Amino acid sequence: MRLDEHSEMYFPSLDWCWRSRVWLFVSKCFTWWKARRKDKEASAPGEDPKLYLEEAVLERKHGDLDLRTLVELPAGLDYNEWLASHTIAFFDHINLIYGTISEFCIMSGCPDMTGPGLRTYLWFDEKGKKTKVAAPQYIDYVMTFTQKTINDESIFPTKYANEFPSSFESLVKKILRLLFHVVAHMYHSHFKEIMLLKLHSELNSVFTHIILFNERFHLIEDKETEILQDLATALRVHSEPPELAAPPPRPAAKDNNNCLESDGGARDASGAAPAHPHHHRHESQGGPPPAGGTPAIPASG
Repeated sequence: MRLDEHSEMYFPSLDWCWRSRVWLFVSKCFTWWKARRKDKEASAPGEDPKLYLEEAVLERKHGDLDLRTLVELPAGLDYNEWLASHTIAFFDHINLIYGTISEFCIMSGCPDMTGPGLRTYLWFDEKGKKTKVAAPQYIDYVMTFTQKTINDESIFPTKYANEFPSSFESLVKKILRLLFHVVAHMYHSHFKEIMLLKLHSELNSVFTHIILFNERFHLIEDKETEILQDLATALRVHSEPPELAAPPPRPAAKDNNNCLESDGGARDASGAAPAHPHHHRHESQGGPPPAGGTPAIPASG
């Protein structure tokens, strides 16, 4: 019996067999491609292991210091004076730590201002338009704005009989939000350099201080701090749940005799002494920030 005489009998079965093999091959290729894509996404820069959560670096400078007590407003002290004192201290310490690793934060290495969890920070220009800027430029905007604000006698008064403005608390909230962005970027992009310089305990102390101060006075929104909540847990910042206290005290009539002086001995990365006993000088690395510029935090895609 010749095959060509019975082609109608054999060819359908051969065609089905061929189609099955092709389908099996395509399925295996698709499965392999999905696995490769998953591996590639897992190894993306934004998904690198969080070095700051390793047990060996979970330490604070002066770890025995009770920071929870330190952030409590002393009886009889003006609320705005307390906010001003801590805000200046945060700026001084964050500016100093960033100054030690600023040479590693460059346009090519940090083309975006990012934080943990693929968070990206955008800057609002003077027209209210969101602008993506490189991390070093963004941080320069933050430090320049903060330096200018705390040096403004009409906002951070240091002379007798000068009053805090009615908008002082909202300005403090903006400054602390911006400074927290800088802290988040250092943890996310430069913690390796922080470890090599053995500054991780100092950075952890500043972070703990900010979190506890914010826990007490509610100055930074949860959507900002949530990206480092795992670090707060690892450092046991909340190991002693805060007591259910009354809302943070509101500003009262200013008593100029209660003016606090902050440490005037701090210096910036260049070694220059601050221009004012309260204020730490930041040398601008670029042009001044856009007038009225503020940052935005879009959800990362």
